[in-house]
Amino acid sequence: MTRTRRAAFAAAALIAAVALAALGVWQLERRVWKHELVAAVEARIHAAPVAAPWPSAWDAVDAKNDAYLRVTATGQFRHDRETLVQAVTDRGPGFWVLTPLETPGFTLLVNRGFVPKDRRDAAARAAGNVAGSVTVTGLLRITEPEGAFLRSNDPAADRWFSRDVAAIAKARGLQGAAPYFVDADARPNPGGYPVGGLTVVRFPDNHLVYALTWFALCALSLFFAWRLWRIRD
Repeated sequence: MTRTRRAAFAAAALIAAVALAALGVWQLERRVWKHELVAAVEARIHAAPVAAPWPSAWDAVDAKNDAYLRVTATGQFRHDRETLVQAVTDRGPGFWVLTPLETPGFTLLVNRGFVPKDRRDAAARAAGNVAGSVTVTGLLRITEPEGAFLRSNDPAADRWFSRDVAAIAKARGLQGAAPYFVDADARPNPGGYPVGGLTVVRFPDNHLVYALTWFALCALSLFFAWRLWRIRD
């Protein structure tokens, strides 16, 4: 190998090392961000509930500041306009039951909880469809547009794989629907269904492993550059 080619390879290895080191630092920064996010979410989950955001505050609702905020709202359920969204939980496969809650100022989609496949029909869990004024407490969730991985929502066929608030509101003819939904807490419903309080709050934290991987590759690139530099003609 000529000196020119060795120099070119060594330079490429040094450039790669710099890029790999930058990726490692980025993962460490992501790790700090993830830990701050987890701490913020834990604080929201265990805080006293606040009123669900009203229309005047909807533009400011976002995942960073409001996801998993513990909220409460009072109104009447429209059980005739519920939507079933396919779900897989610790209780097995089934459906989330999303029911519009009509409050004095807006309509709020409430994920009342999980039902197994044999409770899909509303008649099989009629006892849980409470009439009259109810107060719901739960966690604010950000809409899930389009559908799940490789499974798109099909409003025309009433097949739902994600809790897409805007699409569900349109399909059910809901006026003044909030752009978020609420996962109801574990307070039991009459008859036992739907089963609330099954929100999974889990944030993967593999950033340290990724950072160490990038730094290891950086070290290999530096070693390769050093070896090329040491070769004599």
